[in-house]
Amino acid sequence: MGQSKADALTAYLRRHPEAVVQQTTGSLDIARQKLRESLAAYESGDKRKATDLALAAYLDGFEPVEPSLTARNNALMLRIETAMGQVRGAISRNAPVAEVRGEIETLDGLFAEAARALAPDQASNASSFVGAFAVLLREGLEALLIVVAMIAFLRKAERTDVLPYVHGGWVAALLAGGLTWAAATYLITISGASRELTEGFGSLIASVVLISVGLWMHGKAQADAWQVYIREKLSTALSKKSAWFLFLLAFVVVYREVFETILFLTALWTQGGGAAMLAGIGAAAMVLVVVTWIMLRLSRSLPIAKFFQYSAILMAALAVVLAGKGVAALQEAGLISLHPLALPRFDWLGFYPTLEGVLAQLLAIAALAFGFIVATRKTKDLT
Repeated sequence: MGQSKADALTAYLRRHPEAVVQQTTGSLDIARQKLRESLAAYESGDKRKATDLALAAYLDGFEPVEPSLTARNNALMLRIETAMGQVRGAISRNAPVAEVRGEIETLDGLFAEAARALAPDQASNASSFVGAFAVLLREGLEALLIVVAMIAFLRKAERTDVLPYVHGGWVAALLAGGLTWAAATYLITISGASRELTEGFGSLIASVVLISVGLWMHGKAQADAWQVYIREKLSTALSKKSAWFLFLLAFVVVYREVFETILFLTALWTQGGGAAMLAGIGAAAMVLVVVTWIMLRLSRSLPIAKFFQYSAILMAALAVVLAGKGVAALQEAGLISLHPLALPRFDWLGFYPTLEGVLAQLLAIAALAFGFIVATRKTKDLT
C-alpha cells in the first residue's frame, strides 16, 4: 500500500474500530495477533515497530472490551492492563527476547480468562446491577468531593450569589455527557486513544487547578488570615473571572467522570439486563445524594479554620491522585513513554507503578509542599 496510505488507514481504523471489531472475542483476537506481530518485530531487531504493535494491541484489541471486563471482573482487567504495560516497558528497555516472549505468553493466558468472563452465559441481572452500581459510585465520588467542597466553601463565605456558576458547571458537564452518549451511540465510535487522551488531559488540568485551590485554602486555614481576607476581598463581589474559574473547575472534574461513566454503562447496556442496570444506577445515585447531604451538613458545623484546613488537605490529595491518573491515561494512549516499576498498584491513590507516574505525583507533592510553606509565611506576615 505504501507507507502514507498504511498510516492513513491505521489512523482511520483507530478512530472507527467498529470497522474491524465486531465481537468481544474478535477484539481479543486482534490483541493476540498484534502482540504476536510485536514479538516478531522485536526478535528481528525492529524495536520501534514492536513498540507500535504492542500499543496497537492495547488500543485496538483490549481497549474496546475494557469497560465490559471492568464490570464483570475488575481484578482481571487490572491484571491485563498491568501486563500490557509491562510488555511495552520490557520492549522500551531492550529486555531479552525471552522476557518479552514470557510476558506475551502470560497475557495470552489472561486473554483466555477474559474471554470466559465476557461470555454471554456469564451475564446476569446481579452482575448488571453490581456493575452499574460500582461504576457510578466509583466515578461519582471523585467529582462529588470536589464540587461539594466548592459549594460548602461558598456557603461558609456567605457568597451564595456565586453558587450558580458552580451549579452551572456540573449541570453543563452532565448535558455535555448526554451529548457525548448520543454521539457515541448514533454518530461516531469513541476510540481507545480518544478516551485515554480525554481522561489524561482532563485529569492533569484538574490536578493543576486543584493544587492552586488547595494552596489558597491552606493560606486561609488560620482564623486571623480568614478575617483579613474577608475585610480586604470578600466585602466586594467576586470577579467574573473568579466565578468562571469555579464554573470551569466544576465542569472539568464532572465531565471527566461522566465521560468515563458513559463508556462503561454503554458497554454494560449492550449485554442486556437493562432493568437491573437502571436499578444499580438508581441505588448508586441515592448513595451519592446521601453522601452529599452528610458532607454539607458536616461542613456547616465545622469552625471556619478547620473547614479550610480539611478542604486544603482534600484538594491536595485529589490533585496528587489525578496527576497519577492523568499520566497513566496518556501512557495508555502512547503519548508518554512507560517504564514499569516493581511496586504494587493502588488505583484509588492514582498510583500506577511506572517511573513517569511516580515522578508526576512527586512533582505535585513538591509543588504543594512548597506552596504550603509560602502560604504559611504569608499568613504570618498578614497576622
